[in-house]
Amino acid sequence: MATTWADEQQQGTAEERGGTRVSAPGADGGHRGGATTHDVTNQPGPLTPYDASDDPALLEGLRREGAGWAEDDVRRLGLLAGSAQVQEWSDQANRHAPELRTHDRYGHRVDEVDFHPSWHHLMRTAVAEGLAAAPWADDRPGAHVVRTAGGLVWGHTEAGHGCPTSMTYAAVPALRRQPELAAVYEPLLTSREYEPGLRVPADKRGLLAGMGMTEKQGGSDVRTNTTAATPTSESGVYTLRGHKWFTSAPMCDVFLVLAQAPGGLSCFLVPRVLPDGTRNSFRIQRLKDKLGNRSNASSEPEFDGTVAWLVGPEGQGVKTIIEMVNCTRLDCVMMSAALMRKTLVEAGHHARHRSAFGARLVDQPLMRNVLADLALESEAATTLTLRLAGAADRAVRGDRGEAAFRRIATAVGKYWVTKRGPAFTAEALECLGGNGYVEDSGMPRHYREAPLLSIWEGSGNVNALDVLRALGRDTATGQALFDELALSRGADARLDAAVDRLKDRVAEGSQAGARRLVEDMALALQGSLLVRHAPAAVADAFCATRLGGDWGHAFGTLPASAPVDAILGRALPAGA
Repeated sequence: MATTWADEQQQGTAEERGGTRVSAPGADGGHRGGATTHDVTNQPGPLTPYDASDDPALLEGLRREGAGWAEDDVRRLGLLAGSAQVQEWSDQANRHAPELRTHDRYGHRVDEVDFHPSWHHLMRTAVAEGLAAAPWADDRPGAHVVRTAGGLVWGHTEAGHGCPTSMTYAAVPALRRQPELAAVYEPLLTSREYEPGLRVPADKRGLLAGMGMTEKQGGSDVRTNTTAATPTSESGVYTLRGHKWFTSAPMCDVFLVLAQAPGGLSCFLVPRVLPDGTRNSFRIQRLKDKLGNRSNASSEPEFDGTVAWLVGPEGQGVKTIIEMVNCTRLDCVMMSAALMRKTLVEAGHHARHRSAFGARLVDQPLMRNVLADLALESEAATTLTLRLAGAADRAVRGDRGEAAFRRIATAVGKYWVTKRGPAFTAEALECLGGNGYVEDSGMPRHYREAPLLSIWEGSGNVNALDVLRALGRDTATGQALFDELALSRGADARLDAAVDRLKDRVAEGSQAGARRLVEDMALALQGSLLVRHAPAAVADAFCATRLGGDWGHAFGTLPASAPVDAILGRALPAGA
């Protein structure tokens, strides 16, 4: 009878748990019969298969934010994300980086990027599961929360393919500024069909959208862009000449691009293929050699006579993309929270199945302190992510109070959660010791991914200053934040004191102190959410350490009084 993949997996796990005989090689490169150098023992077996949705903070937040109707789908996706096959796709998509083909064999310019099949498997699943722009076509309250929850579990795979799905999601509200374009493209962007390859957009079953915003000379300061947009004789149609410095996922079907029109900086829709089937001018100079996120191609395109359609009024490019930025920033928070949860689960699995100095790592007090500290950080990040998703869902349905809260809280969350990612993943990697420093463990890939989420969609300084701008331009945003914090007033004295200090700091509002201000906002907001919604053990430990000061400067410095057992009992999946 043929051996199935599952049979092999079970056999391999049993051998690892029972010990493996390792033979010494013979002179001919083979193995000498009966000769062994050692038995392989005390090496944890693979985590897979596991349930990426086995997270109380995630499921509770899903229900609390009005999306409990999708819990079965999120759980199903969690099992899929944690399967051995999907985890293998994630590894392969990053081991086999995308390759640029500027010309075909005959010398024709094609500017295409080839991806490993595993990339396409991941993309097809993500789009089919509604992780791109599908919520914009779903009128059910909570639809945007469902997408975020799905991203939190599907984020246990790999982050690169989350870039085109995020940009596609974010493109829809910007495109709606030009209704005649939205009428054509929105049904295809919100489709659950993944159809790779460059063809006439209107002829495809589903589309992906990318973005081209930054240029060499300005980066995040997009008002310094020099790409020029020249009107043609056809109303609303322009030609572009210039470049972009960081345009990811260049095989998307359409791109939102900022360029200087006669009326000022404006937003344009640029298709890779024009309606008549000819290729638009989109010359990819090279792909970035990035620290991480290697499955995703990030390119440097040049435009020369590139045909583009105006989106929104001339001169209002930044205003047109503001809603888009809110969406992509939420996704950065989501991916950071997913990365934290993934690496925590990996660290917990290793600690449960590895022994040192006479006991399992997970039973040793100092390791338990480290894991519990990481668990607090992870739950705070997940809880905040889902609150932001709930605010987004209600804001797009017309709730002005939630829109004001979303405006400031998303920038706060983007700053803080993504900032915590690198230190968190480094600590989780260290829980595996030397094993975690080896590529086969997957932990180096997660570690390289972590800094990206703080850089994309505005670095730490950009987001901190954006919070100051939000406070200065509309008093409703600051009031919305303090209204949220007031919901937990009286529940914890340390939290109350932190909110009082925060009010004083907001009044100062200096640029030099912007990071400190936003950090205080984030911790107060996370503390408020945990006090209201998390078990007492989690909320008390968070407030004692992050707000009360009973904490060191590294993870694993919880006070002796911290309820470590209760925290870990909640945080670590039973099967990990």
